[in-house]
Amino acid sequence: MINRFETNTGADFNFERFFELSADLFCIAGYDGYFKRINAAVSKTLGYTNEELFSSPINSFVHPDDQIITERKRDNIRHDVPLLNFENRYITKSGEVVWLAWTSMPVDKDQLVFAIAKNITHKKKQEAERNDLITHLTQINDDLKQLTYTTSHDLRSPVSNLLSVFNFIDVSKIQDPETIEFIGMLRSASESLKETLNNYVDVLSQKDSLTVHRENININETLNTVLHSVSSLVQDSGVTINLSFTGDCIINFNKSYLESVFLNLITNSIKYARPEISPVIDISFRVHKGLKQILFADNGLGFDMDRVKDKIFGFHQTFHHHHDSKGIGLYLVYNHITSLGGQIAIESKPNEGATFIISFKD
Repeated sequence: MINRFETNTGADFNFERFFELSADLFCIAGYDGYFKRINAAVSKTLGYTNEELFSSPINSFVHPDDQIITERKRDNIRHDVPLLNFENRYITKSGEVVWLAWTSMPVDKDQLVFAIAKNITHKKKQEAERNDLITHLTQINDDLKQLTYTTSHDLRSPVSNLLSVFNFIDVSKIQDPETIEFIGMLRSASESLKETLNNYVDVLSQKDSLTVHRENININETLNTVLHSVSSLVQDSGVTINLSFTGDCIINFNKSYLESVFLNLITNSIKYARPEISPVIDISFRVHKGLKQILFADNGLGFDMDRVKDKIFGFHQTFHHHHDSKGIGLYLVYNHITSLGGQIAIESKPNEGATFIISFKD
């Protein structure tokens, strides 16, 4: 056994200490498939004594499902083919499974294999947990998509029936101008609802093909479409909406997504207005540091960002005691923006309103 090595400088270097103290698994195996020498890390990891490890074929310690591929790799080594980053499982004496990543080099004239292994069990467990989480989240996403698709699809029929009713109403026989105005508002809202539902079904169909349609959208025109669809709510709430759009207000985005973003932000600002304070919404557009941005600000209840900053865009997260709070609006806003490469940030203080800064990927 060579324990000491004479360097070309004449210095005497002791490898025995290095071999024994290494945290990695060092071993020398014979072409016959048995361990010839191992360091302490091998017996510590597998839980067997040195005598037990030397007296049985190496493959007997390998997980049954990995024995065939391990033997095949060992045959390659016997044909002078080095083994690099090969991963397989071993069964410890206590019955636990450990993952080892091997690098092995053959020395054909001595019929020996010099091998180093790293214990990667922790890494494999993390990978398995991550894959389980991804599978779980994918299933939740598919379920939510199916629910949204079903809801959007099934609601179109009653909305179509409602629109049919308006076709039977002869407004020429109605003398009250206010009643005629209300009928017009109801019809307009119903038509907007039908268009929204149709858009949702189209978007979900696009997602099935992993492609969401993008187009050049005029922000001002899209906002006006949304404001028209909620005109009654805007009027009843007494909200003041200030718009500031100058220059090129065109972004490349999905039209249905942008309408949903505006709809949720506007209705949230109205819903969470401060009591006894007239709600005010300021919406503007700018180009900042090369990014096209929409700034959406209100004077509502706001948020305590130190308390909610990690949850603000979470699913089913609510922060104000409102009977109609579902915790879905900001979740949708965030996902619409980020799914197409955009970013959204929020600045807010309690009872001082909130400002959403939406940046779009060019």
